[in-house]
Amino acid sequence: MPLDPEAEAPSSQRPGADAPLSSQMLAVGDGHELYVESNGRADGIPAVYLHGGPGSGSQVDHRRLFDPHRFHAVLFDQRGAGRSRPKGGRETNTLPHLIADLEAIRRHYGFERWMVVGGSWGATLALAYAETHQERVTGVVLRATFLGTRSELETAFLSTLPRFYPALYDDFLSVLPEAERAFPLDAYWRRILDPDPAVHAPAARAWGETEGILSTIAPRRTRLDRAALSGTGPLPSTPFMEAHYFAHDCFLQPDQLLRDAPKLAGIPGVIVQGRYDLLCPPSTAQRLAARWPEAELRTIDAAGHLLYDPGIRDAVIAGITDVAAKIAG
Repeated sequence: MPLDPEAEAPSSQRPGADAPLSSQMLAVGDGHELYVESNGRADGIPAVYLHGGPGSGSQVDHRRLFDPHRFHAVLFDQRGAGRSRPKGGRETNTLPHLIADLEAIRRHYGFERWMVVGGSWGATLALAYAETHQERVTGVVLRATFLGTRSELETAFLSTLPRFYPALYDDFLSVLPEAERAFPLDAYWRRILDPDPAVHAPAARAWGETEGILSTIAPRRTRLDRAALSGTGPLPSTPFMEAHYFAHDCFLQPDQLLRDAPKLAGIPGVIVQGRYDLLCPPSTAQRLAARWPEAELRTIDAAGHLLYDPGIRDAVIAGITDVAAKIAG
């Protein structure tokens, strides 16, 4: 999660990205074509970055997490996300499909093994991939760990939200008819996936704005603009993919990623965690670290969910560097 408002870095943090080493549309079957790019040096340490969402997309600044003199880093937009086609496509779009796509990308570049890096939903996908294909993973770096469970979503939206933003929680519920408020998450996902724009547009905007406020340590607004929710402007794309995945429990068995964490034995890892992350709280990262002895949990004070919260981006870069050193050693 948002899962993720993984916005690009502020302009002051973007010194002008270098062009990628290569970029292309890669057909992976089922009518899907993925935007894929590689960066750095062709003989560098193989690595892949997994964006958040589900449904957001890779950003220019994600290239900058990897030292171009040391890494051959691959970025790509997952099925239905970013520049991949069909845009927003949810058919044949499940977690097993995304794992298979990663293997197709790895084989395309001829990597025997690679480091896997991801944040929020990207951390979910990174864990699912590493637990499925341990033999293909040299190391893992995670930020804002999300294990893909309904209980995490219920905690964020039905417990944390009313505790920290009670007025926003009232706004969030008020978007739904009173008869649907007993199970608001299911109601939101059902409405977001409804083909009628009069139904899905307000729900998608409300979900996206609420999630954005929860993900920001100092949000500019803490209430929903009810009048704007039914406007005619462009809709955010991520809520639709999130609703698709969340309504299907992220295509995971109950507690699958935590249960299978012992499969990561022998894989070095760093888990970067903002202390005040209201979407993916430190307790989740702690539970994962307890089952993965080779992972080091690094908690960043005065930070929340986002990659660009103070100290988070630097900690991710340091984690990538340190895991690379362990791989070389």
